[in-house]
Amino acid sequence: MATYAIGDIQGCFAPLQRLLTRIHFDPARDKLWLTGDLVNRGPDSLAVLRWAHALGPAAVVVLGNHDLHLLARWAGVAGARRRDTLDAVLAAPDAPELLAWLRRQRLLYREGDLCLVHGGLLPQWTLADAERMAREAEAVLCGPAGNALLAALPRQHAEGPDAVARYLPFVAAVTRLRTCNASGHPCDHFNGAPAAAPPGCIPWFEVPGRKSADVTVVFGHWSALGLYIAPGLIGTDTGCVWGRELTAVRLEDREVFSEPAFPLNV
Repeated sequence: MATYAIGDIQGCFAPLQRLLTRIHFDPARDKLWLTGDLVNRGPDSLAVLRWAHALGPAAVVVLGNHDLHLLARWAGVAGARRRDTLDAVLAAPDAPELLAWLRRQRLLYREGDLCLVHGGLLPQWTLADAERMAREAEAVLCGPAGNALLAALPRQHAEGPDAVARYLPFVAAVTRLRTCNASGHPCDHFNGAPAAAPPGCIPWFEVPGRKSADVTVVFGHWSALGLYIAPGLIGTDTGCVWGRELTAVRLEDREVFSEPAFPLNV
């Protein structure tokens, strides 16, 4: 039995299938931790969603920003973006089942001293704090205020129910965080390499005194960072949707397995 963390798939179904063959994945024996952004910008988000849904307990999924955007479009509270590739999902006959399943997925998952999240954890949060907020925010997403929360995420400005204002910063952080300043305030809209971060902004995991440093955080979202393995950190987004590769990290021993976005000519 092995557990593999796989970085942002984003509709890249063909390299995903090659990667699963490479690691000899067996859903009866092994488990996958999917770091979010199952969908969008890649060519086959519908196939990825159907595959993940069919895995049942063999997969742990956390929501990413693109997954939330898909849910917002399905709910009618967000419009299409220029690079969206979600129309096939929204038009599929099984879309109601798939998107109801997606909406029930977690924002954060913890197992022992491992934590799975899409973006990151603000340095002022203990893991216990983040777990508590995740469970509460997940309940909001699946409840009457869920659509208002989805609608508020792109602007990160809350209007409407108090629950939206309360949990909007949390959901934005766990699905979008890359860098923040020394006081733990996110540096919004930056997606480049760490060395290109705005003045005063550093990777969220490098802030001195980070309160979640006692666990290993498995995350995706930051393709410009690429594969990042350090004590207490496993970053898995290696930019498959940008033509690079899709990566799985075996959590038991940190062994890395990668497949290029496009098959190599032999």
